[in-house]
Amino acid sequence: MILYEYPFNERVRTLLRLEDLFERLRFFASQTDRHEHHAALTTLFEVVEVASRADLKSDLLQELDRQRVALNQFRNSPDVSPAALDIILGNIENAARVLNAVPGKTGQQLRDHEWLMSIRSRTIIPGGACEFDLPSYHAWQHKPVEQRQADLAGWIAPFMPVSDCLVIVLRLLRESARRHEVTAVGGSYQQSLSGKPFQMLQVRVDPALGAIPEISANKYMLWVRFSQQDGDLRPRPYEGVVPFELGLCNL
Repeated sequence: MILYEYPFNERVRTLLRLEDLFERLRFFASQTDRHEHHAALTTLFEVVEVASRADLKSDLLQELDRQRVALNQFRNSPDVSPAALDIILGNIENAARVLNAVPGKTGQQLRDHEWLMSIRSRTIIPGGACEFDLPSYHAWQHKPVEQRQADLAGWIAPFMPVSDCLVIVLRLLRESARRHEVTAVGGSYQQSLSGKPFQMLQVRVDPALGAIPEISANKYMLWVRFSQQDGDLRPRPYEGVVPFELGLCNL
């Protein structure tokens, strides 16, 4: 099953974008080829851009606190293990404490790094990071793999508290999903939400169907319209029946 996720608000949208960037960043930073390390660095610049929102740190701290309060309500539930709950709450408190201890704006250390910012200003230009444009960067790309990996690890480190917090927030949010099987007739499905607050929508569909969901939603109604790709990958409406799993997430 392929999972598609749709955020209901800007906060979750930002966290999903950062999650995707961190996943890509870790992959390329762990490789050995200089071209892969270039991809890691350009991805890191994207992280800096997305994380530059002034309220990202406070948003994460507020979300962690909100989830801590919500989870504490289950402490007296006979269906919840007190030991497991204590572990989750401990992880939340530890992540919040580490993030709160990070001074200043997220990623400020990189924005103050003159050499990295000179590379960033060139990478937004197609082909702008060629050796004749950035000879010092070309020299860095030919340093030993171990040194390049160590440099990347040092540049990534300031973002790890953010990454650790968003992992917790998104994991708890996904685990809160209320899932059920539904069917889109004629490639279309809609459902009333009656003003109930949700933070994220999940759609799981069998890849063998070749059906691609296009999702739109607000607190009153959600729509899922399926399309399929023809030979040149252009989307066209899916006219058949699409069984899929729908999940609504809100902790």
